[in-house]
Amino acid sequence: MSSGLFDGFYSVSAKQWKQQIQFDLKGADFNDSLIWKSNEDISVKPFYHSDDFKEFPEPSNTQATPWSICQAIFVADVKKSNKKAIEAIGKGAESIKFILPSETVSIDELIKHIDLEITPLYFELQFLSESFIKQLSGISSKAGIHIQTDIIGNLARHGNWFQNLNSDFKILRHVIANSTNQLVSTLSVDVSLYQNAGANMVQQLAYALAHANEYMDAISDDPVPFATFKENTTAKSCIVFNVSVGSNYFFEIAKLRALRLLWNVLADTYGIHPECHIMATPSKRNKTIYDYNINLLRTTTECMSAILGGANTVCNSPYDAIYHKTNAFSTRMSRNQLLILKHESYFNKVNNPADGTYYIESLTNQLAEKALILFKDIEANGGFLNQLKAGTIQRKIKESAAKEQQQFDSGEAILLGANKHPNPQDKMKGALQLYPFVKTNQRKTLLEPILEKRLAEKLEQNRLNTEDR
Repeated sequence: MSSGLFDGFYSVSAKQWKQQIQFDLKGADFNDSLIWKSNEDISVKPFYHSDDFKEFPEPSNTQATPWSICQAIFVADVKKSNKKAIEAIGKGAESIKFILPSETVSIDELIKHIDLEITPLYFELQFLSESFIKQLSGISSKAGIHIQTDIIGNLARHGNWFQNLNSDFKILRHVIANSTNQLVSTLSVDVSLYQNAGANMVQQLAYALAHANEYMDAISDDPVPFATFKENTTAKSCIVFNVSVGSNYFFEIAKLRALRLLWNVLADTYGIHPECHIMATPSKRNKTIYDYNINLLRTTTECMSAILGGANTVCNSPYDAIYHKTNAFSTRMSRNQLLILKHESYFNKVNNPADGTYYIESLTNQLAEKALILFKDIEANGGFLNQLKAGTIQRKIKESAAKEQQQFDSGEAILLGANKHPNPQDKMKGALQLYPFVKTNQRKTLLEPILEKRLAEKLEQNRLNTEDR
């Protein structure tokens, strides 16, 4: 039916497009007027063309249609958490993420009446216990159990190991070696920490890869746990990347696509299965307490980027999560945002919708290439753990965060309702149930922790201090 449809149109080269644009600029410089540079040192052009590619990328094999709507539940009370999970599933959640602060939890009580044939479960552990992880690994589930064990992530976030380096890695090896259920993943990489602390996208990707490489390097020395990765031929992966997604819409799509490319490179080096599982959640860095309803718009576009970028699981954040305790209304709203994207906006109908888009393909390639260069530099200088202990990673993230903060303070980077069009009538001092700013507790640590910090914190603190004047 489409044969001959475009016969009346002649092809236009990239050179011809640029000549026409240059003519319309009436003497203004093309590069100065229309090309801008991102914080990742990527020059963004006003248009992209097939001429930009010497060899066009192969279609990706990521399937965007089966992405899962996830509900995160912090387990303070087992019975209440179980009830919340069952209610969330009944109202549209397709998977559940339990955040466990301690091992004094009855697993049977927590997962009671949850249909494990169709509902994947994620367990984020804020502790390290081989016996407890063994219990989780023993859960019979057709849908899948993901145990998010990230000892390096804990070190980066808190400045200390759970116990010590040797003990933590020994437990990790045992956990992976004893994971007989092929549907269970027992290893995760917390990439969200780097994003929420202010790292740019190239840093996020390079640190994610270097972080994962530390695990692969440690595990490859032991043939028993390494066999789990070597023999994994199922679609279920052995590693989960927890990624935060910001509001730079097309860049974030490209970031997730680049992450898969980079993992494929690393997996090929070790001769293991190239699949990885990406769990995405909106960034905390750009969220605000003033004009907080705008957070709904931010999280919506961030979830869209995550889906189009190929995230396997999307776990949305409530618009008031930074200053309110968990409540039924905002939790329902966050879940409904994903339900609307899936069932009314048809974000589950097309596989790999970003494939073939010149702009996103170009961004993907550039992010991956720059991240690979930085990754190689990290490895050449002792690896991720050594640079973390030396404070190099922390310093680089601080430099990136400071640059972004300066852009926000000057108005170059805009957060609506915060540094652009603020509502002076908006009062928040009496509405804060949670402390929304960086908390620093004086304690002894092996290394400097990486701290998450929002862009609007200083501005918001000043507004709170002057509300009564």
